[in-house]
Order: sequence, then structure tokens, then C-alpha cells
Amino acid sequence: MSGRGEGRILITTDDLELAGGLREAFQEAGFKVELVTPSEELRAAPAPSLLIVTGDAEGAGARSQVVQAGTDLHIPVFLVGGDALEPAAQAEFTECFPTGSHPGEIQSVAHALLERLEVQRLTGIVGESDAIKEVIERIMQIAPVGSRVLITGESGTGKELVARGIHDLSQRKHKPFIAVNVAALAESLLESELFGHEKGAFTGAIDLRKGLFELAHGGTIFLDEIGEMPLVTQTKLLRVLEQHEFLRVGGEKSIKVDVRIVAATNQDLRQLVTIGRFRKDLYYRLNVLHIDLPPLRRRREDIPLLVASFVTEVSARHDRPFVGISDEAMDILQRHYWPGNVRELENLVESMVVLAPGRMIVPADIPAEVASERMARGVSPVPVGLGSAAPTTSERGGRPELEFIFRTLVDLRMDVDDLRAEFEVYRGTGSGMSQVKALQAGGELREVRAGDEIESLPWKPVPDMPVETVSEVISVSEPGVKAPPAPEHPPGSLVLPPGLTMEEIEREAIVAVLDKVRGNRRKAAEVLEIGERTLYRKIKKYGLED
Repeated sequence: MSGRGEGRILITTDDLELAGGLREAFQEAGFKVELVTPSEELRAAPAPSLLIVTGDAEGAGARSQVVQAGTDLHIPVFLVGGDALEPAAQAEFTECFPTGSHPGEIQSVAHALLERLEVQRLTGIVGESDAIKEVIERIMQIAPVGSRVLITGESGTGKELVARGIHDLSQRKHKPFIAVNVAALAESLLESELFGHEKGAFTGAIDLRKGLFELAHGGTIFLDEIGEMPLVTQTKLLRVLEQHEFLRVGGEKSIKVDVRIVAATNQDLRQLVTIGRFRKDLYYRLNVLHIDLPPLRRRREDIPLLVASFVTEVSARHDRPFVGISDEAMDILQRHYWPGNVRELENLVESMVVLAPGRMIVPADIPAEVASERMARGVSPVPVGLGSAAPTTSERGGRPELEFIFRTLVDLRMDVDDLRAEFEVYRGTGSGMSQVKALQAGGELREVRAGDEIESLPWKPVPDMPVETVSEVISVSEPGVKAPPAPEHPPGSLVLPPGLTMEEIEREAIVAVLDKVRGNRRKAAEVLEIGERTLYRKIKKYGLED
């Protein structure tokens, strides 16, 4: 690691006695140390790993200069003896130690920090949050041994980065690392891909082929989305774990293999075991060591660091200059719920770099679905009833794999309610959407139900009525009663001509809302307070696909 023998520790001589003690402690631990004067140009020193300031640099300007030097060098900066500084000033440093701290303690903290930074450099994992520090610590503990590892976390949290890091830090780092996405392979091909096949084993097997396990001999194989593996293949994988051997498809001779298995999933394997979709014995053999990756919404403080890292990478790849992101825009990014996690953030950063070269990113440049307050609060866009929305399973404390079932049941209930309402219209006993509430009839409130004859009555929509209720509320003038003159309709209101049927009214309401939300069907379903599946069915029914 860069902390031992490869990097260098710079120690300022503000407090010469303390600097001497620190130099001795770091040299005994195997570090290269160089003492520098406070006024020395630190940028001239080659490849430093850490800067330690001994004593309070004189004045805020001097402190700022030291911190800026560390920032420019992309290294952490320790301050020893800054007891009198305000908390805000101490926060500028990576670590602050009180006067009288033992040099050995400072060296121990520095050693752990440099090891973590080296692991992050190797793995590409970016972040300074406690959650990420815990993940890095787990990787450092797990990598040197040969035990199997199960990595869990939502999609886009970086499970493959962790698996590669475990391999790169292990004794197998000079051997192959092979990643395979189980969900991306057809069930009929998965066994052949993993274990290979003999010539003539099946139609099209014109030659012998080695499988991924055989190719990964001596190294690591990463099985992503392990929860999608068919039960038949799970049984054969179990033999590999127990006997360290397997048979090619169509083969008769066992092949010995030495492979470390790292598996990953975004599902709850224990729940899959309960419902019979995953073998219990395989689960316990895979889950020897466990790393759980936090979603991005639980480490929002890492978002600025991730954005800076992605900007550097994307700008270099596309040769596009990038000025930066305004504080307001960054605040929006930090408040977003990020259902797609780090992968979603990376894609957004790439689009911003490409679409806004040479200028500052402002809130107007951020897509509406990211800037939405609903997404900032983590509210699911799928409604579960009138005016309410379903929280995600993570927020409810439920299991992620139940979210699909939950939302499907919600949509089915919405469809059943719609079908019941339409049947009541047919029977003439309407309620809910099939019931028409007539408000203005010569100054008198009236109620008109679906079975009544209303087509022949002169009517118009009530002014200022929200679009989402226009199919429920109609203004009717009784025959022979002179209604007051209709006021002018404000911009954006929906004005319907007389003589429309209920289906025509509904169609016009859907058209108006789709126009209002620029064709976003999810938002349209929210405004209309109906399920997305119901809206899609009605769009198809009324021929509004285009």
C-alpha cells in the first residue's frame, strides 16, 4: 500500500519538537518522512501521501494556504495542536488532534486512513461517509482470506466494484477475475456458460468449450444477481462449493477447480429461501462473509465527491470542458432520492457534462424528475389511492423483493375499482366516477346521476374547477331558468362544449392533463388520481397513443 514505503509523509516544523517525535514514530512504522518549513512550497515535493501540520498555523490566511496545498495535492491534512481553533476552522482539516497527543496514536490513525484511501483507489469506490468507511473496512478484512462472500445491496450501488476490490487485494490478484451476470443468461445457456460443454453435448455444440469456472481457476468468479439462478443450476453450483469439482454439460469426467466465489444480489435471499426459489443449503454456503452496500440516499454527503469524480472522468473521455455546478444545483442533487443509486447519478453527470459544456450547471439544467420534490422526499410515483402515494419498501421497512408484488396488487385494486364503476354506469346506479355532481343550476345545487338524461341539457364546466375533477363535476342550467353569464375562463382551464357523453368528457380530461404534463404518463396518472395501468388502458381505448 502507498502508506508503507511508497508514499511520503510531510510534517511541518511549526512545532519542531513535536515534528521530531512524529518523524520517529512514522519511520519506525516503515514510512518515508520529510520535514518541511511552514513557508516551503509543498507542491514541489513529489508524491506525498499525507501532510501533518504541527501547531496552529499563524492566522487564518496561513491555515487556508496549508489546507489549499493539501487540496491541490489531493492528500489528507492532519492538524496537531489546534485546540484554540473554532470548530469551523478545525473542520477544514481531515483530522485534528489536541496538544499532547501521542505520536504513536497519530501514526496509527494515519496508517488506517492511508490503507483505506489505497483500497478506494484500487476499487474505484468514492466516498467519505461512515457507511462507505465501514464497507472499505470490511473489504480490507475479507480480501486476504479465501472464504466465500455474499454482497447485498440495491441495483446501482457498486457491488461489482466491491467484488473486484476483494480480488485485487487478495492473494489471487494475479489470477483471473471473471464476472458473470446470472440474470442476463438464458436458463438453457447458463449451465453451459458456467461449466462448459463437451463436443456433441447438444445441438450446436460442435466443439469442446471450457466454462467460466474452468477459466477462473486459481482466481475469483463473481456471480451477480445470484437470486435469479434456476434451482437446477443451484444444485450443480452447490457441488462446486462442496466438492470443488464439476462436470461439463455432456461430460463424464469430473474437473477439479480452485475458485473463490463472490456472489451478489439485490434481493433478500432469505425470503427467496422461504418461498422455495433458492436453496437453503446454498444460501448458507454462499453467505460465509457478508457485505451490505448502502443506497446513495443513505450517504448523501458523498454526492459532491461522486459528482467531482464522474465529472473528471467524463470530461476527459469526451474532451468537454466543465465549469462546475452551482450550490443550488448541488443541493437539488443531494436532496434527490436516487432510486437508481450511483449508476443513476453517473448517467446524470455525463448528460450534464455533454449538454452544458463551458458553463456552470444551474437548477434549470437538472431534469424535472430529479428536481421533483416528490422524489426528493422518496415518495413513490405509484399511487395507492386517491391523493396518496406508496412509499418505497425501503422507507416502509419491508423487503425490496416485495415491492413489485405490492405495487402490482395496488394497480389491480385500482383496475377493479374502475371496472366496478364502469359496471355501475352500465346499470345506471353510478357512483364515484360514474356519478355526476351538478353544481350550478340557476343558483341552485342539483345532483345528476349517470342514469339521468343530461345530454339534452345545456351545461358547461364550472370555472376554476381543477382538471383532475372535470369528469366528475358539471354545471347544468335548468330549462327555463336563466343562468348568470359565465365568467371568463382563466388560462389553462378546460372548457367543454355541450352535448358530450361521459366518455367524451373523460377523453378530453385525459388529453388536457397529458398536454399539461407534456406527455408524462406517470405524472398524468397522479393528477387524474388513477393508476398508471388504468391510464394506459384508457389511452389505448381512446386512441391517444400518439
